[in-house]
Amino acid sequence: MKTQSNANYRYSTILMIWFLAPCLALATPPPLPRLKISDNHRFLVTADGQPFFWLGDTTWELFHRLNREDAIKFFDNRAALKFNVLQSVAVAELEGHTDPNPYGHLPFVDLDVTRPAVKEGPQNDYWDHVDFLVAEANKRGLYIGFLPTWGRFWHDSNQNRKPLFTVANAEVYGEWLGKRYKDAGLIWILGGDRGVDTDEQKEIIRAMARGLRTGDGGAHLMTFHPPGGNGSSTWFHNDDWLDFNMRQNGHIAEFTGRYDTTRRDYDRTPIKPVLDGEPIYEDHPVSFDAKKMGHSIAADVRRPLYWDLFSGACGHTYGHHSVWQMWSPGKGPINQPLLPWFEAINQPGAAQMQYARGLLESRPFLTRIPDQDLLVPNPIPTVMPGSGRYHFAATRDANGGYAMVYAPVGRSFKVRMDKITGAKVKAWWFNPRDGKATAIGTFENKGEHEFTPPDRGEMLDWVLVLDDAAKNFPTPGTASVSAK
Repeated sequence: MKTQSNANYRYSTILMIWFLAPCLALATPPPLPRLKISDNHRFLVTADGQPFFWLGDTTWELFHRLNREDAIKFFDNRAALKFNVLQSVAVAELEGHTDPNPYGHLPFVDLDVTRPAVKEGPQNDYWDHVDFLVAEANKRGLYIGFLPTWGRFWHDSNQNRKPLFTVANAEVYGEWLGKRYKDAGLIWILGGDRGVDTDEQKEIIRAMARGLRTGDGGAHLMTFHPPGGNGSSTWFHNDDWLDFNMRQNGHIAEFTGRYDTTRRDYDRTPIKPVLDGEPIYEDHPVSFDAKKMGHSIAADVRRPLYWDLFSGACGHTYGHHSVWQMWSPGKGPINQPLLPWFEAINQPGAAQMQYARGLLESRPFLTRIPDQDLLVPNPIPTVMPGSGRYHFAATRDANGGYAMVYAPVGRSFKVRMDKITGAKVKAWWFNPRDGKATAIGTFENKGEHEFTPPDRGEMLDWVLVLDDAAKNFPTPGTASVSAK
């Protein structure tokens, strides 16, 4: 009886596995699509040519400071807010080489970057933890903007400390990383908040790029994260490994002298996509001078979002001052974080990023260009298009199907209607604070037309959307349109 019972049990188990196999297969999400550069070299797209709007979050200390349970809660929050990239560092800035992760693990044996500290078995070393977090993020549609190391470890040196990375070992480490994460959903980001001061430093970066390419076989896009007020183009624009330019326009709240540099990279040749990988963070000391200028608010992170995008950026990265460092009580604070990371993830600026993504995805994506000539200038240029925090930015469809103007304040402005095709132009006000759009009328497409934002004179921003009425585009921000 016992033998017969065991046989029946095994038979039932086999039947159950066979019956549930399709369900189990469906429970495992497919790998994230590979990313590539669009045919016009202006945007990122998936392997089949669909637009990829980079909506990133700055999570430098993710691998170093968060345990698995907290990381999953964070991933769920960011996925719900339509983020799709998390910029995270393998060897983190805050002593990530000597301060263990939450499970007591370090990345290297004896600080030798050619000897990653790996052990047999799952979830028992530093890199197992990184593996787990990358996989869990990917399951939720989140790519990792993967920095192999923070910049201090290839750049900074003094009489008591030399950089961990050299030209020789950077390539070895890069190849090891490339092989390990060849099949993951990620984008390689070299650099890490440092500029290139010597030829040797430049060759360290190039060596790491070669190693990554050898290791992953060219499976992932690659860029470089620069110091504040600078861009990857300064040192590497003509390097073949640099697929797109990343800027750090930095923790300044003004357009002039900082965010206007995005357009400069857009205009470079050869043409490469550009995005701002580190604008001002929410709740950050403005210009690193809290005593004089206070801490930033949601409006301060919205303005760079639209300034950058309407200047030609292919996407944008948000940041919160507590989240990048995953600060919580008991951790050493950097530059006066105002609240712990698990509260900071609910700050309003983070939720408002998705509205810009929805707005641009609701119109033809791959034909969008910056065009300040859409705006009729004022005899006093600092009034229109404006400067500082009051700069107005314009973008449009290269084919004339639509145009948009970002108005950071309620000042009246005029647009040249002939930038849009069609006999009639349908106009909308899009609210960057809640993502809602209101139709305001259909106008004859002729001459110049003046528009006044709904909150005249107040520091409340709006986006004017103008459509060729014959296109019958959906309400701004409500639905994606065809990519091609």
